[in-house]
Formats: sequence, structure tokens, C-alpha cells
Amino acid sequence: MDSLTQIALGSAVSVAVMGRRTAVWKAALWGAVAGTLPDLDAFIDHGNAILNMTLHRAESHALFYLTLAAPPLAWLVSRLHGEGALFKRWWLALWLALITHPLLDAMTVYGTQLLLPFTSYPFGVGSVFIIDPLYTVPLIVGVVAALRLQNTRGLRWNAAALLLSTLYLGWSVLAQQQATAVARSSLQAEGITASALLVTPAPFNTLLWRLVATTPTQYFEGHYSLLDSSPRITWTAHDRGADLITLHGQDPPVARIAAFSHGFFRLSEAGGRLFVTDLRMGQEPAYTFHFDLGTAAARAAQSHVPTLNSTRPDVATALPWLWRRMWGDPLPPPR
Repeated sequence: MDSLTQIALGSAVSVAVMGRRTAVWKAALWGAVAGTLPDLDAFIDHGNAILNMTLHRAESHALFYLTLAAPPLAWLVSRLHGEGALFKRWWLALWLALITHPLLDAMTVYGTQLLLPFTSYPFGVGSVFIIDPLYTVPLIVGVVAALRLQNTRGLRWNAAALLLSTLYLGWSVLAQQQATAVARSSLQAEGITASALLVTPAPFNTLLWRLVATTPTQYFEGHYSLLDSSPRITWTAHDRGADLITLHGQDPPVARIAAFSHGFFRLSEAGGRLFVTDLRMGQEPAYTFHFDLGTAAARAAQSHVPTLNSTRPDVATALPWLWRRMWGDPLPPPR
């Protein structure tokens, strides 16, 4: 999730655990710090764009390592504020602020390696978008109320915000299951035999869902809103680059993206260069993670470092389409 959301969640969790045992501002501040720490791995350069993508949300997001980091962080905070008697309470507060960060990240589609060092499997429920105001705003309101109200009312506001945001995550999973059921029925009705199906929310909401179904040679993209008057989905077919996958599927950069994306990728060529695209994040024809693997000669000489060539949709057309499509208007996606 975005940094503001993680700061708000860390603060809300820490304030809920610490209560009035310490100043609310201290709990909010250190909860925000703990909620931010895991994402500092984004500043590490692993040598190329593909490694930077697939090694983000790795060790710094692993529950095991964050659990080990919690006691020294709690010791430092309790000593800094002269609250040694509250060490165990700080330990609990900061541990929860640390581990709720990757647990929330795992609700997105990106891929969070929660169980390192035991497995590097990238977990991704994919039921919430990386920025969702309906999740974030209640947390901010709850923390601000706890800071402004000098009695237990503020703490109750904060607790209510945590409960509401958690219920929203539960709703997102239920909405995803509904969209998944509709997508599977639609694929069957259209005679499309998909080997895998991705169902993930469109930006900023959990009403409109983007659907990607893959076959060995193609991928099909569609959209479904929970407010659509009909469950019929319009699928658009696109080439996955099956011949290129046969030739280059075992190349380390391609294999890494294939594993990290759980198979939702494509290979393409343009201008004599090979490109690999993660199909999970973005929308035709704009994708967040679109990598240039170089020319055949450069790849053979191992002289090309994969670079990120992400493309963004035209906001002026994408946002109005998103708003109308979310409410059930059967518009075709902007191209």
C-alpha cells in the first residue's frame, strides 16, 4: 500500500495498544515510524529494474525478521522516553505496527514475501488497490481524533477506525469472490478455456474489477462492476507471445518475472528488442512493469541491463472512464 496508508495504519495500531499509558503523540509517532520502516528497502539498488521489483517486499517485509526487529526498536523507544517500565507494551505496539505493514501489503496484487527465510513465495490476495481512500481515510480520522481529544473518546474513535478499515478489507475479499464467480461463468459462456484467472480491483475502489484470463497463447482482459445491470463481460484478446516464451521463457529475467507474477506475463518484440510485461498491474495498453531486455546481440553478450519502460494511462480520459464504469456504465476502456 502507499506510504500514507502505512503511516496511518502504524499510528492507529500503536495508539490502540499504548492507550493513555504514554502520550498519544509518542504512540502515533513511533507507530508511524514502524509502519514506514519496511518500505525503506525501496532505496536499495539490486543492479537492475527486474531485481529491484522482485526483491522489493522481501526480507524487510518478512514476518520472521520484523519480529526479531521489534524488541530492539521497543528498547530504544522506551529508553529514549524514559519509559523502561513500558518496554513490553512498546514491544507489543511496535511489533504489531511492523507486521501489519506486510500483512496489509499482501492484500494487494504486487507480491509480498511474508515467510522469508523459509520460502520466497510472493503472497498477493489482490483484493485491494495500492491506494484506496475508503481504507485510508478512516484510519487518518481515528488517529487525528485520538491526538485532538484529551479523553477516551479519541481512543474510541481510533479503535472504531481500525475496526472499520479491517471490515473493509473483509468486504474487499467478498467482493473479489463475487467478481471471480461472474468472470468464471462468463468465460465458460464465451467458450474460453483459461489456465489462470486474475481478479483485482481497478484503482481507488472495490466496486470495479479488472479481469485477466490467460491461455498458453493469449490473455483476455475484461472489467466487471458490482453495479453492472448484466453479468455479461466483454473480453478483449491479446497475444502473449507464445513463440517468444518458448524461446526465452527460461532466460533468468523472464523466468523471474514469470514466477513473481504467477504466470501473468507476456513477451513481445519491438524494434529488435525483447520486452517482458507483468500483466497484473496496469490496463491495456499501459502497464506499470514493462521491461526492456535489450537486443538479441546484447542479451547474448550479457551487456544489457534490464530497464523499466512503464507507461501511464492518460489521466484526463482514464479517471472519467473509471468513475462512470465503476457505477455500472458499460463503457469500453480508453485506449
